[in-house]
Amino acid sequence: MTDRDRDCDDRTRQPAAAAPVPAPVGGPATDARLTAVVELAQDMAGALTPLEAVRAAAARATEALGATMAAVSVWDRESGRLRVLVNHGALSPGEEELPENESYPVADFPEIVTYLEERWSTGRLPRAWVQTADNTQPHTGHTHPTAGAYCQERAAALRRRGRACCVVAPIVLHGQAWGELYLARSAGTAEFTEADADYATLLAAQISAGLAQTERLADLRKLAFSDPLTGLANRRAVDARLESALAAHNRDNTVVSLVVCDVNGLKRVNDQLGHEMGDRLLERFAHQLSLAAAKLPGSLAARLGGDEFCLLVEGQKADEVVAVAEELCARALALAEGEGVACGVASTGDSIGPVTTPDRLFRLADAAQYRAKAARAAHPVVAGRSHGPGFAPDPTVLLADAADPHHRADGRPRSGGRAGAGDRRRFRGAAHSADPGQLLTAVLAALDRQGVARGVHPADTIGKLAIVAETSARLLDAVGWWISYVPPGSQLMRTARHAVYRMTRGPSSTRAETQRAQIEAPDAVFDLRHYPLTRSAVGGGAFALRAGAAGNDPAEEAMLVVSGYRGMVAAGGQNAAGGWLLELFADDATLPLGQVAAALRALVAVALAGPASPPES
Repeated sequence: MTDRDRDCDDRTRQPAAAAPVPAPVGGPATDARLTAVVELAQDMAGALTPLEAVRAAAARATEALGATMAAVSVWDRESGRLRVLVNHGALSPGEEELPENESYPVADFPEIVTYLEERWSTGRLPRAWVQTADNTQPHTGHTHPTAGAYCQERAAALRRRGRACCVVAPIVLHGQAWGELYLARSAGTAEFTEADADYATLLAAQISAGLAQTERLADLRKLAFSDPLTGLANRRAVDARLESALAAHNRDNTVVSLVVCDVNGLKRVNDQLGHEMGDRLLERFAHQLSLAAAKLPGSLAARLGGDEFCLLVEGQKADEVVAVAEELCARALALAEGEGVACGVASTGDSIGPVTTPDRLFRLADAAQYRAKAARAAHPVVAGRSHGPGFAPDPTVLLADAADPHHRADGRPRSGGRAGAGDRRRFRGAAHSADPGQLLTAVLAALDRQGVARGVHPADTIGKLAIVAETSARLLDAVGWWISYVPPGSQLMRTARHAVYRMTRGPSSTRAETQRAQIEAPDAVFDLRHYPLTRSAVGGGAFALRAGAAGNDPAEEAMLVVSGYRGMVAAGGQNAAGGWLLELFADDATLPLGQVAAALRALVAVALAGPASPPES
């Protein structure tokens, strides 16, 4: 487990007494600066996008170094310019918090090359430097052929903006120059020192680590919500988007349309020409579907699985969606080796009755697609638009309703569970594995499969989190899990659901006492104002703890030892219902938990997506 993992462990469960923590050798100032580095890491860990991460970095760096403003810039290699992503603090005229076009030629920053050369020759990270408004040389031990001219320009810029000094720290990511952290102080304030430059170097290194983690999280999110073959969205992304789209429809009558397409002849291509050619056919059709989506603003192109695709459109007239579907069918017929597509359309803008659930709209589109395939139609079949005399009511609507045992005349399901389920991925893989990719595959499959089998409603947040917890615990052979909840606007966290799979024995507990403590529902409520790291995790972070590791929080260590646990991993997040935290606990038989923290965080984010509801009291 990394030092960063240990920094993120600082959460306790109200221990009777905790061992005193010795004061840092460096004194209060050193203690405050180390705390600031940890807080910067926590804030970046809670960010869900790269922009959120750099905004958090700029804010924390400003506070940590007593600066009046900070900026984070990235080196845009294609344009050869240093582009400002965010400005924070006391800004000068013309500066914006999130500038659209503030950038500078990299040629004006020769120190980038100089300090990277130092990294390659010495193996050390490039060091920050200080520039003052009345000094034409940077406060470093380095020279550069154009350093004098550059420093004069930087000093002049400081004077123009009413600033006394600045400190600039290069940010290196994956061994390459990524950008810089720039911090300044206003005129009349104390100038930065060499010690400040050293500290800024440390902050830049921590920002680099945070950016790397944000990139990994983005990759995990992409894996969770996209189809690996075509790059389109997957069924999970469609489900989440369709929930919110229908909420808008039922609130303000926004038109929602669903186009479902089945690629004809894929089996023949796979059998006669090979699966590689079949994949090429799917990729070519996915490209045509993307072009169709571009003609309908507010649409989402997705591969549902196998040879089935869909186009989810929000806010466009039904006639416009049908026209694009007609063109898509024509383009599909022109694809090499293909036989066109069977296309069905269902839109709330047509006469299809009330649509209050995603399943009903999907069922209507599926029924239309089924009729198109049965008739080998070269054009889309549209639910609610009968063709020829005698079709009253519409045959597609009748087919959809007849196939749905939960349907009622008002369009609502008869029971609280979701009606029906299309083809779902089956879980494949080892019985136990700590591989993050295997964890993602297993849990996402379980969310697909078990959510339907158990009748877990899309808004049942704790039900979805329980599937994540159970599947993760089974794959990792964990002792058990807890799910905790924080109501909106509250600082109090309580455990809402938990499970124990086997007993452990603490050093000062009998087996019966331990068993009773683990099985009975926890009766503790935690005030997050006393646990800032837990508050950060509930905001969207993750952490891991291994018993006996140096730097552990004494109270958290005591909780693990008394319970007999050897480690834990936790991930949290928020949705409309409030804040959530999922924890897995380990003994000596459990696989290593530290390496799955980022994957667990991504899975919690998937479970929290879409509609939400608080746990039952």
